[in-house]
Amino acid sequence: MAASPEVLRYSAFTDTPAGGNPAGVVLEARGMTDPGMLALAAEVGYSETAFVTPRAGGREYDVRYFSAEAEVPFCGHATIATAVALAERNGTGDIVFHIAAGAVPIHTGRDEAGAIVASLTSVAPEIFEVERADLEAALGLLGWSSAEIDAALPPRIAYAGARHLILAAGSRQRLAELDYDYDGLKALMLRLDLTTVDLVWREREDTFHARNPFPVGGVVEDPATGAAAAAFGAYLRELRLVRPPATVTILQGHDMGRPSRLTVGIPDDHAEISVSGRALRMGP
Repeated sequence: MAASPEVLRYSAFTDTPAGGNPAGVVLEARGMTDPGMLALAAEVGYSETAFVTPRAGGREYDVRYFSAEAEVPFCGHATIATAVALAERNGTGDIVFHIAAGAVPIHTGRDEAGAIVASLTSVAPEIFEVERADLEAALGLLGWSSAEIDAALPPRIAYAGARHLILAAGSRQRLAELDYDYDGLKALMLRLDLTTVDLVWREREDTFHARNPFPVGGVVEDPATGAAAAAFGAYLRELRLVRPPATVTILQGHDMGRPSRLTVGIPDDHAEISVSGRALRMGP
């Protein structure tokens, strides 16, 4: 009987074990089947587990992401966790992940405190209008009214490797009160091919708070969502809500008791968005 693959456990976008978003990391997934990866991700029980197959001759890897219920096209926090795990094993530097949507360049290095920081560069982003009926359905399932949306940040679907519906709350209180129709929102998200709903509130020009319902992955809420952060950076640039080049901070997970910090780099052209953060090993 073949040995079970080793699963490393990391928490991404945090510098404390009590924060961030946990991810499973399998650094040698060669030969694993799709049902096998899905079953192992369900056993791990995190919002995503990354499965890595090294390519011959260098620092390039094929990476797939599975939640407890399905494969997802891209996962930012599992990417950061995997990059840090590889840097701890092989040393820091530049690597490339090949995902379903294309190549994702990643740089790992050490910050002033000596901790490893990983910075991913998204695939080419896109922004889409939201059909009025779909927006009304989403608001109804979330229990939001149209009057509670920040008119300065209009709803959009944003893509930077995965699709996210962006809805901006007009107040911090509205963002804090998350109570939604799980099954109804899941069905809508599956129909619209959404990975999360990215609920945000703007504290100031360069700082946003976020919450990400993730019922399509079998999770009520994600405490740190790198893929959504990349998509949101593209959204801010497309709608001219920041003046690039810009860096914005996204604070996520605070309402869940797992505070996370994501740093988003927005270049001044149509280039891809970067998302940076730390990741900590959990357990042995």
